[in-house]
Amino acid sequence: MATIGTKSYDAVVAQKVAFLGLGVMGLPMAGHLARAGHDVTVYNRTPAKAQAWVAEFGGRHAATPREAVAGAQIVFACVGNDDDLRSVVLGPDGAFAGMAPGAVFVDHTTASADVARELYAQAKGLGLNFVDAPVSGGQAGAVNGALTIMCGGEQAVFDAIKPVAQSFGRAVTLVGASGAGQLAKMVNQICIAGLVQGLSEAVAFGQAADLDMKLVLDVISKGAAQSWQMENRGGTMVDDKFDFGFAVDWMRKDLGLVLAEARNNGARVPVTALVDQFYGDVQKMGGGRWDTSSLIKRLRD
Repeated sequence: MATIGTKSYDAVVAQKVAFLGLGVMGLPMAGHLARAGHDVTVYNRTPAKAQAWVAEFGGRHAATPREAVAGAQIVFACVGNDDDLRSVVLGPDGAFAGMAPGAVFVDHTTASADVARELYAQAKGLGLNFVDAPVSGGQAGAVNGALTIMCGGEQAVFDAIKPVAQSFGRAVTLVGASGAGQLAKMVNQICIAGLVQGLSEAVAFGQAADLDMKLVLDVISKGAAQSWQMENRGGTMVDDKFDFGFAVDWMRKDLGLVLAEARNNGARVPVTALVDQFYGDVQKMGGGRWDTSSLIKRLRD
């Protein structure tokens, strides 16, 4: 199946871990843990996907989060949103019900800072540890084991999980207390929203002016306009290709978290709010599953 790329792993002490959620991000992330030598048990809402993962990577799969985390020193999760996260963590079949005292739950879901703080407090009350650790780098970063991971939690707990998280992360950083990882991810998404809109306008402008935009992008990417988005998405925007990467539906979910947090903390994010509306236009065009660089479509059609 070859669902993860080639990566060399630092020598670490093998640990018993669990991974909850085998979507486009979680499946390769869990695969890197197995390839790095850890003893991995997985859980997925759709059992067939967990069975397929085991067939490729080994390890075990379990029928519930509680069963999956039995005996695990670290439990990783990457699911859809706040409600999905609570569904795998709480309740009689949730992860917290099966984790041993002192174990660590590491949440890679892009969720709200509120749910991170809520679950951190519940974990502490049960003698468990919780780290909010959203990721950046998209599906390609997960496949290649090169994600950027922004963590919120306690220093000692972070130090314990960092070597294991490096199985799929190239940069794993503690940015503050509980909830800070999610807030840092919101900062990340604000930056991306503005960059992609600016790049969309630049490409559309250049094409309207009959410029060779691939040549122009190659030239300006060597100067002050350079960005990851330009180097990785500029050419595909010129080619009108949007069938890869981070989907518009997911970006709107993330920007919704940003806008809700901004209402709470008083931050002014007018450009982000406008780009969120533009992504709504793309959804109305049928582009909910297109890559986020599809913002340019609303400038063409």
